[in-house]
Amino acid sequence: MDVVLCHQVADFDTLGAAVGLTRLYPGTKIVLTGGTHPKVREFLAYHRDEYPLIEARAVNPSQLRQIWVVDTQWRRQLGQAAGWLDQPHVQIGLYDHHLETAGDIVPQQQWLEPVGATSTILCEQLQAKKITLSPTEATVLALGIHADTGSLTFEQTTVRDVQALAWLLQEGANQRAIATYSEAGLSADLQPYLRQAWAKLQQVVHQGYRLGWVLLHTAEYLPGLSRLTTQLADLSECDALLLGHQYRQHHLAIIARSQISNVNVAHLLAPLGGGGHAQAAAVTITTDNPEALLQELFTALKAQIPHPPTAAELMSAPVRTVRPETSVADAHRILLRYGHSGLSVVSAEGELQGIISRRDLDVALHHGFAHAPVKGYMKAPVHTISPTTPLPQIQALMVQYDIGRLPVVNDQGELVGIVTRTDVLRHLYALRRETETACPLPTLNLYEALQQRLPGQLWVLLQRAAAIAKEHAWQLYLVGGAVRDLLLAIAQGNSSLPTREFDLVVDGVQQEEAAGVHLAQALHDLYPETDLQIYGQFQTAALHWPKTSPLTGFAVDIATARSEFYPYPAAHPEVAASSIRQDLYRRDFTINALAMRLTPPRHGEILDFFGGQEDLQRRLIRVLHPNSFIEDPTRIFRAVRFAVRLGFDLEPQTRQYIEYALTSGVFATRDRLSGAPRGGDRSTSKRPSLQSRLRNELRHILELPLAPTEHFGGERALTMLAALGALECLDRQVTFDEAAKERLKLVWEWWPEVPERRQWQTFPLWELELLALIVTVPTAGAIAHQLQLGEQICGWLDTFPNFQEEWQTLRQSQQPRSCYCNFLEHQPLPLIVLLAAVQQAKGSEAALLDVTLLRQYLWQWRLQKPPLNGYDLQQLGYARGPQLRHILLALRSAMLDGLVSDRPSAIAYVEAHFPRS
Repeated sequence: MDVVLCHQVADFDTLGAAVGLTRLYPGTKIVLTGGTHPKVREFLAYHRDEYPLIEARAVNPSQLRQIWVVDTQWRRQLGQAAGWLDQPHVQIGLYDHHLETAGDIVPQQQWLEPVGATSTILCEQLQAKKITLSPTEATVLALGIHADTGSLTFEQTTVRDVQALAWLLQEGANQRAIATYSEAGLSADLQPYLRQAWAKLQQVVHQGYRLGWVLLHTAEYLPGLSRLTTQLADLSECDALLLGHQYRQHHLAIIARSQISNVNVAHLLAPLGGGGHAQAAAVTITTDNPEALLQELFTALKAQIPHPPTAAELMSAPVRTVRPETSVADAHRILLRYGHSGLSVVSAEGELQGIISRRDLDVALHHGFAHAPVKGYMKAPVHTISPTTPLPQIQALMVQYDIGRLPVVNDQGELVGIVTRTDVLRHLYALRRETETACPLPTLNLYEALQQRLPGQLWVLLQRAAAIAKEHAWQLYLVGGAVRDLLLAIAQGNSSLPTREFDLVVDGVQQEEAAGVHLAQALHDLYPETDLQIYGQFQTAALHWPKTSPLTGFAVDIATARSEFYPYPAAHPEVAASSIRQDLYRRDFTINALAMRLTPPRHGEILDFFGGQEDLQRRLIRVLHPNSFIEDPTRIFRAVRFAVRLGFDLEPQTRQYIEYALTSGVFATRDRLSGAPRGGDRSTSKRPSLQSRLRNELRHILELPLAPTEHFGGERALTMLAALGALECLDRQVTFDEAAKERLKLVWEWWPEVPERRQWQTFPLWELELLALIVTVPTAGAIAHQLQLGEQICGWLDTFPNFQEEWQTLRQSQQPRSCYCNFLEHQPLPLIVLLAAVQQAKGSEAALLDVTLLRQYLWQWRLQKPPLNGYDLQQLGYARGPQLRHILLALRSAMLDGLVSDRPSAIAYVEAHFPRS
């Protein structure tokens, strides 16, 4: 076990350095050895679950392998954890920037640098290794630098600190969060005025926000009041503050601060000639009644305060609950299954009895109490809120009691939802960077934009579905690709929305109801010509319009909002009813986790919980969760397909997740993917990822439109997959080298042009391309079987080496044309094209001659007909029967070999070789 120790009363620098070190050495856990600074405690109240923090009591010292110490060199600052340093065989590493005196910790490795903050040292090492950070990781490191350099104002600040902070901003450090939690010092001259302002401060709570105003009097102007105002707002925890400073009798300086969204103090002071920003503004005027003016401004400030979101708007529902008797192991599995960080514990009667967090369960499991009931580890009594509790009050409760989830209980005492730290953070901070893009997203009415871009019949279909949902008091959402493509169509100025299917999700139903199925059945009644398919296991249904319908080829998939859990890598997911938020969370990429509400009164509203719109702007494919590619490796192929189709890039962290999944060993070989022994049995059960899902993804990739730089569809996608190493999902020997490109190029060019394919007319080009990709691999037949390409194709690939060998033997014997033709006419046309592709890729003179002969067979020889037919032979005196066919075949061979050229020569040939009986 590897841990990093923060010194007691942890500040932002030790916390930031510890977080950076966990990225530098993955798997390392952070231990707070005792207490935190107030601002750090407030910060962790919202962000604790985003860092690998563990309790000291959860550490078994005898299992420690590596201990890192950050921001101190003294054992006494580590509390009881100092004794861990004496464990045998433990390695100690140290990072610090305090160089005045050497401490009493003796490390095997140390980095002591003359910089302003320990976090700077970690930033430099992370940057050198090209490790990317999440916004919350970058933010806490930036806070560490701000804290120990006085926001770059202290004398010990170095250029290295400035450079590190600039890099963190590039990595997504959130400036608003930094402004909220960093503390700037106040000069000694201003300290008395801060105490005076604190004593005279007037405060009220309005709409859940704390507001304040104060008036100071001095003989002359007092510099530094801006910082004093900020300090006073922090000290008083005011969300908005007006500070007036009267000097020289009639002069009044007003400084305004606001932390409230949609409250713009610059607009507040603009009528007086003031200026500034939404959160900070100032003005200086002359007045005979400064107190009345401040009160007037304070009244105007209150009028700007928006109604804050309530628990009912923030909460997640339905709530995952367990009984008090549920074992710790079962509760832990439920947390893993649904991705929660805590569960509500309720009695059989539905009475809320406690909360059990992931940290509580981890401690119980660590001490071997997997079998114990959760009631012995849950927190009780529980702090609850009502559906009308405003956001500021929710924030205050989370900080005051250091809790990450608040159950929402209605007037009847029923548990109706839960508000988590994540819910709060979505409304507090936009943790992603705002970047300039070439794809600005639309601000117009999206509901009208959708109507304008859809054919009338599809718009009517959506309206009817929404009306049915409204009758049942359900919420209906258009989700996924249609929403993504609508936003892109608007941004790119496209007036139409080409779509062949809709994905609809029904939310707001009881857990046991399959509302999506009910809606599909109701639509089937309105469109009886459709084919209705119901998938009870997944609580979904689909409607397909037939060829005779004006909506021919169109499909609608309808689902009840649900969550998914993959019991093992590459398995089919297990599903359960859930909320629209959980339903979107189960999806693959942020750009596909968008939803548009179709039911009034908020129809047209876009739900974007995961930054999908920003990734559309930045033209990035970002996966939703780190284990996504391990749970379902076909998402690797989907990521590449979307990147190529949309012209997007793989987000760097997503690329790392792909590389990790591929190098983890889980998908390294076909045998491990299928679960079969090496050289395995086709009858062995296989994991689903190499069956229909992977085959369909390969089909979509090979059917991508041909780009100007490509020789065949999907070339760029296959190149990207090969560079990632993803083709190993098929077999370790599958490559996409120049030979493979030549094979696919020939198939792309030949197959659509092969004349008179007859029974092969419907054989798809993409499938032949796929065969061309894998045909040279010894296990090609087994790969085709896993991909469920059909027994006929598997047989082709199994016999292809023999077919190729027989062709070479025939060629070496230099037989006449008729021998080649007789040999090839017994082979399937796709296999002949495949043979030409393999020979083309070899590039030798002999191989290219093979390609020429095969082309002549496909386009000329097999289409030639002899000068005589069966009727002609009967006229010459030959009786009907099998002999006629034998004569015609011989006549065609003679024509191919140049022995027959016209009708007279054909008659002479027949009479010479087939005497009449």
